Amino acid sequence: MEKNMDETPCGGLPPELCEQASLEQSLVKIRLDTRKFGKAVTIVDGLPNDKEFLKQVAKALKTKLATGGTFKEGRIELQGDHRHRVKQILIEDFGIPPENILVID
Repeated sequence: MEKNMDETPCGGLPPELCEQASLEQSLVKIRLDTRKFGKAVTIVDGLPNDKEFLKQVAKALKTKLATGGTFKEGRIELQGDHRHRVKQILIEDFGIPPENILVID
């Protein structure tokens, strides 16, 4: 069964344009949390809840920051305090506008 253009989330836009529009409208929050034994964890919330996209972003962040991490429940968790470096990577590599990224200190 063929989908009508009005039934798609972006009204017929190509998927890559739809994803970019979604990124430009979302508010991404980067915060620090503490886990067992006082270990710091950087949490990135607010990215589109698309499993493949989150996997791609998590892999890029882990590679560039040389750290471990995961994505689950619509967020990315990275080992260590990388709040400000994550912001720069999201701006430079994924085209998220700086005004849409909130770093919680």
